[in-house]
Amino acid sequence: MNVPPEKLASFHREMVHHHRLHRRNLPWRRTRNPYRILVSEIMLQQTQVERVLRFYPRFVAKFPDFAALAKAPLVRILKAWQGLGYNRRALALKKIAIKVCRESRCDLPRSPAILEKLPGVGNATAGAVAAFAFNTPSVFIETNIRRVFLHFFFARRRKVRDEEIMPLIEKTLDKKNPREWYYALMDYGTMLARQIPNPNRKSAEYRRQPPFQGSDRQLRGKLLALFLRQGAFKVGDAAKRFAVSPDRIWKVIRSLRREGFLARA
Repeated sequence: MNVPPEKLASFHREMVHHHRLHRRNLPWRRTRNPYRILVSEIMLQQTQVERVLRFYPRFVAKFPDFAALAKAPLVRILKAWQGLGYNRRALALKKIAIKVCRESRCDLPRSPAILEKLPGVGNATAGAVAAFAFNTPSVFIETNIRRVFLHFFFARRRKVRDEEIMPLIEKTLDKKNPREWYYALMDYGTMLARQIPNPNRKSAEYRRQPPFQGSDRQLRGKLLALFLRQGAFKVGDAAKRFAVSPDRIWKVIRSLRREGFLARA
């Protein structure tokens, strides 16, 4: 996509001006600690900032570094995670901590390509961690960044692919200070989400989230919380409690075992 230089310059001025006036003061922005930044990015996957703000300080207080997280029992980690949702992320963090401490003396790799190979870390999380922890000029896209570029450069298009947006992200990237530039983009995207209809609906990647109520995902969370609270339960009792069939309870238990949340004793 060919964009006139004056439009790129105007875009840059708008981001910088907004960021100067409305920069969010978030706790994970006040640190350069790679572990803490990784925890925040994993927590922020598909989760609103306001919710993460309640859990992040308590979690890093209980598990202050990779070594502490690697040594901690999974049950303790999951209890600290309860209420944040998407429990796979807590399990992924535990696996990351073990891997990092085993392979690199508890130092997080700097390369986005290596970060992307860690459990639960995709391209967006790897790029964000590299930019925020190490100020690496990585090129990545996530929900707020996508929203900004769709709003400014694809106002009259639909079904815009990320492959069309990525060159613009790279072209506009502040390579001297990618950390603050990405903060500016994300803050602008958050503002857009509050003020206008969601531009992300123009994205080819846009998918409506399936209903949570009554889903297997909701049941997984309930059963895991029950395990953590009681240590054991009868499948028939759980089926009555949650008004589902015993077969569905067993299906979810099998999935929890496959993923490493539970082990047969």
